[in-house]
Amino acid sequence: MTDYIVRASAADGHIRAFATTTREMTEYAREIHNTSPIATAALGRTLAAGAMMGIMMKGEKDLLTLQIKGDGPMGGVTVTANSKAEVKGYVYNPEVMLPPSVEGKLDVGGAIGSGTLRVIKDLGLKEPYVGQTNLVTGEIAEDLTYYFATSDQVPSSVALGVLMNKDNTVKRAGGFIIQLMPFASDEIIDKLEAKLGQITGITNLLDQNMSPEMILEYVLGDFDLEILGKEATSYVCDCSKERVEKAIMTIGAEDISEMIEDNEPIEVNCHFCNKNYDFSIDELKEILEKSGKN
Repeated sequence: MTDYIVRASAADGHIRAFATTTREMTEYAREIHNTSPIATAALGRTLAAGAMMGIMMKGEKDLLTLQIKGDGPMGGVTVTANSKAEVKGYVYNPEVMLPPSVEGKLDVGGAIGSGTLRVIKDLGLKEPYVGQTNLVTGEIAEDLTYYFATSDQVPSSVALGVLMNKDNTVKRAGGFIIQLMPFASDEIIDKLEAKLGQITGITNLLDQNMSPEMILEYVLGDFDLEILGKEATSYVCDCSKERVEKAIMTIGAEDISEMIEDNEPIEVNCHFCNKNYDFSIDELKEILEKSGKN
């Protein structure tokens, strides 16, 4: 199990925590999307967050989408996750390049800019739950910390990091989400805030080759940490020609007829895995016939 998530509890159930290592999925995403280092960092952070938030959901068919839209040159990031910690995602402009930030780091906040974070949870109800907040920094972790506090009313600390090698491959990726339960005492809150204040950054912990268990031990070791479980997380795109065909059907008979009149086969690209699906004129005619029967 290369990429995985650890669930944990601490302070007699007053704290719940998740930590993950996601180097493999981030490197896979970099390869299929051909992302620049800054785009890799933004996508990798969001994939790690999506994986951890995905397993917070209970239902087998529950889906979570993180949608970040900004006015910066990257435009935004979209990541989808399920309750089995299978994730997929893409950045709107994968080739974006910017000078380092004043701290000498990849300027993800500058690349994303000002905008909004939307968290969409499809829990099998008539309408999905949608929570939306303004971006605080565009660095993603701080934006999710703000989202949890304001939209979900759950005081949380989110840390996400991606470290790159000199050849622009991914060296380390991962992060943690630590949340206080509603009944947490002021003493626990103050003690946790003090500990979190001592952490210089998640990338420093990742660069020390710390596993998710080691990271949680480092942060919550003084709170009677209890590891509750460990599960794999991976990059999985479930697209197929059949699914794309259904998507084409939704655009309407008029538009499909126009495609047929153009007398040119069409190519449809999956944003999540960059795979292309070709449809011949005869296949478009079949789709048009099916859409007329529905």
